[in-house]
Amino acid sequence: MKKLFTVLLAIAVVFVMTACGGGNASAPDAGSAGPAAPGSRMVTVGLIQLTEHPSLDEIRTAITARLTEKARENGLEIEVNYQNGQGDTSTINTICQQFVASKVDVIVAIATPAAQGAATAAENSGIPVVFSAVTDPVAAGLVESIEAPGGNITGTSDAIPVEKIFALAQELTPDVKSYGLIYNTSEDNSLSVIAQVKTYLDGKGIPYTEGAVTTSADVQASARNLLEKCDAVFAPIDNTVASAMAVLADEAIKAKKPVYVAADSMVADGGLATVGVNYTNLGTQTADMVLKVLTGTPAGEIPVEILRDNAVVINGITAAAIGVDVSKYGPSGDDIISAVN
Repeated sequence: MKKLFTVLLAIAVVFVMTACGGGNASAPDAGSAGPAAPGSRMVTVGLIQLTEHPSLDEIRTAITARLTEKARENGLEIEVNYQNGQGDTSTINTICQQFVASKVDVIVAIATPAAQGAATAAENSGIPVVFSAVTDPVAAGLVESIEAPGGNITGTSDAIPVEKIFALAQELTPDVKSYGLIYNTSEDNSLSVIAQVKTYLDGKGIPYTEGAVTTSADVQASARNLLEKCDAVFAPIDNTVASAMAVLADEAIKAKKPVYVAADSMVADGGLATVGVNYTNLGTQTADMVLKVLTGTPAGEIPVEILRDNAVVINGITAAAIGVDVSKYGPSGDDIISAVN
C-alpha cells in the first residue's frame, strides 16, 4: 500500500515536509482541510515523486516549503497530496490517474518517469502538469521545445554541465585516461546525458566502456567490471544507480579509483565529485512555476527553466580514501566540500 502524505498549506498552520523518506506524523488527514480562509481560494496539488532518494526528497521538501511560504500572498490555500511512485511505472500511472479522477488543480511530478506518467494521464483532462528534475524534457517527449513547451505542461530541468564535470575530473585526477559509464538504458534522463558524455569523450579522444544496469542489484557487478577496465567511472543522474550509489562508491574506494557523478546527493553517498545543480533551488524554482499556473498562466506558455548556477561538490572523505588532492577546494577528510563554480 502506498503511503499518502497530505500537507495542508494554511495561513495559520504550516507543515513543511522533511527530506527524510519516512512519514510526517503531524501531517493532517485529507479530510481535515476545513474551509478556506476568507478571501483565499482553496486549491489541490497532486505531487508525485518517482521514488525516495536524497536528491528527489530535497526537491520535494523545497517545493512544499515554497508553496507554504507564498500561498498567502497569492491568495491561495494549498493542499498538497503527496504520493511515492515506488520507482514502478504501473504505480506511477495509477497515482496520476487518481489525481486526474479527483480533479486536482495541478499535478507536480518529480523525475522523468513520474513526469511522463503525469503527462499521459492528464493529456485530455485540462489539468496542468509541472515537472521537476527532468534532464531532457524534449527527448523525453514531454514538451515541444524548451522555449515554447506547448500543451498543458512545463517545468524545470536539472540538465548537467557535462564539460564542467570532466574539466573538474581532469583537474583533480589528471592521470585518468579512460572512463567507465554506468547507467540504466531504460531511463531517458540517463540516455540523454550519456549521449552528451560520449560526444565529449569522443571529441577529446578519451576511450570509454559502457556498463548498463537494469536494477540496482546489477550495480555492484557492473562497477567491478568497469573498475577493472577503466581509470575512473562516471554516473549520470540515474535513479537506478543513485539508489545503489553507496555500493558503487565502496567498490571504487577499494579499487582506489574515482567516481564522478551528476548529482550532489551521489557525492554525499560516496562519489568523489560533481559540478551540478542545487536541488533546493530547483525545487524552489519549480514551486514558483506552480504558483504561476495556479494564478492563471497557462502551463504551456511558461518556458522550461534550467538552472545555470552550478557548484563544485566534493566528498573529502572519499578523496582522502583514494589519495586525491582536493586542497584547492578544502581540507581532505571533510565530509562535503562545496564551492561555487
